[in-house]
Amino acid sequence: MKRPWWQLAVGWIGLLLHLGTLIFYAASGLVAPGWAVVTLLVVWAVLLGVAIWLLRTRPLWVPVVPIVAWII
Repeated sequence: MKRPWWQLAVGWIGLLLHLGTLIFYAASGLVAPGWAVVTLLVVWAVLLGVAIWLLRTRPLWVPVVPIVAWII
């Protein structure tokens, strides 16, 4: 089943918003120890994988991923 274009657009916007959170995760290295920064970047990468999976299966849920990234 082909999804409407607007659902994919919402999904891609959510993915771009998630990519925008990377700078804050990387900047945490200025105040956090190395092991904590690595842990945060692993969490960010897992969330990226979830966002890509949601983009393929349920694109309307992708904007939730950056919200979760901000909460973490």
